[in-house]
Amino acid sequence: MNARHVLLESPALGRRAHLWCFGEVGRPVIVFPSNAGVAHEWKESGMVEALGPWLAEGHIKLYCPESNISQTFSSNGPLEQRMARHRAYEHFILETLLPFIRKDCRDPHARVLATGCSMGAMYSALFALKFPEVFHGALCMSGRYRGASYVRGGYSEEVYFNDPLAFVPGLEGAALDRVRRQTHLTLVVGQGAFEGNCLPETVELGQWLRRKGIPAHVAVWGQDSKHQYEWWRRQVRHYLPQVA
Repeated sequence: MNARHVLLESPALGRRAHLWCFGEVGRPVIVFPSNAGVAHEWKESGMVEALGPWLAEGHIKLYCPESNISQTFSSNGPLEQRMARHRAYEHFILETLLPFIRKDCRDPHARVLATGCSMGAMYSALFALKFPEVFHGALCMSGRYRGASYVRGGYSEEVYFNDPLAFVPGLEGAALDRVRRQTHLTLVVGQGAFEGNCLPETVELGQWLRRKGIPAHVAVWGQDSKHQYEWWRRQVRHYLPQVA
């Protein structure tokens, strides 16, 4: 399997950002990390290995960037500062990582799939819903989708637009049609240990997506399905080949 580590110079972040790339050809998939925020998370957790056959056969390419979540949703700093850092991360993804992927795939108009587990699931949903022209879909595993529950110390318009369970109910008109026409979300969650609020928030977001006519599939796995990589490996093997 072709594996590469790259340091991308990001003007938005003001530093170089770590990126792991897997696969030689195939449809591009951006993997958002969980709370740890590290680019090598899927490599170390066996998620890349679980997708080995699809990578080897040239169906998909994985791009695993780091995130600055420890400075945004997981931080206790001033709210305005945290949201500015999240905005900088969005710019990194759209203005640095996306052009890199399109050049790497030799396709200047390539659209990508977003995926991730836990906090990476919320990031995947956010990017697909906010930037459907770029993200044709998202595979979200064991996510929390009430962004305000992470952002302690206040509320703002910017928090609202990074909180799927806040802004999706308010989507109307052209803004809603833009999402309806261009993206699809697959939400997966278990009923087992440590899934906690992931289960009700996944179901609630799925209900809102259906009400709004946004293409979506919600899959609730059994009581043995835990908030752990053992189960995410099974889920990603099952769903990613279908949605990428």
